[in-house]
Amino acid sequence: MESPILSVKSFCAYFGELAVLNNVNLSITERKATAIMGPSGCGKTTLIRCINRMHELIPGARVSGEILLRAENLYGMNPINVRRKIGMVFQKPNPFPTMSIYDNVIAGYTLNGIKLDRRDKNRIVEESLMRAALWGEVKDVLHRKGTFLSGGQQQRLCIARALAMNPEIMLLDEPTSALDPRATAHIEELIEELKKQVTIVMVTHNIAQAARISDYTAFIYLGELIEYGTTQKMFTVPQDKRTEEYLSGKFG
Repeated sequence: MESPILSVKSFCAYFGELAVLNNVNLSITERKATAIMGPSGCGKTTLIRCINRMHELIPGARVSGEILLRAENLYGMNPINVRRKIGMVFQKPNPFPTMSIYDNVIAGYTLNGIKLDRRDKNRIVEESLMRAALWGEVKDVLHRKGTFLSGGQQQRLCIARALAMNPEIMLLDEPTSALDPRATAHIEELIEELKKQVTIVMVTHNIAQAARISDYTAFIYLGELIEYGTTQKMFTVPQDKRTEEYLSGKFG
């Protein structure tokens, strides 16, 4: 394996006294797509919320262990800087409802008080929408509300908004679960393109989707990392019986 962009070391996450993640160790390879799989409530979303420093926003939430971005501990950094380097896209498309498509894309700059001149704004909006495969569809309606778009377009707008900050890693939390099959196919094609430029970590329930677009897969069960490796190997010769049972649909 190449040297990892992200290393999760002896990591535990809690809500009060309840441990949701227990001693997770994981290395994420740069410019690849890693799928995080497991049944509902196993800790998948908590893991990516810890990577993005969002877990701690919940009262009573705490963590132990380390998450390193290129050897720098995320928990020693300013959370705003962490979220600039590590973008997040949620399950339900969530463009800011009062903002135009244009303003949605540069919202990260506006909300963090980063001043840009008009030329930079225009360039960032165009580049980000092109990277999110949305520019051709919206270039003539940039000043309409983001909520005017279809569900799949809204999700690509949210991806453009995350890309606008030029993150090193993109976290996707079941980004297609609220979308129809055609919009899902669009997002999957987009992920295939994006992973050439940015590291993708994606929570998915969809086993076929993980098989199609991820290079590595982590299987989490009851807060523990059961198995991690290349998707091809895990899907053909899983090492752990629980992984095999999950992949064959015995539980989930």
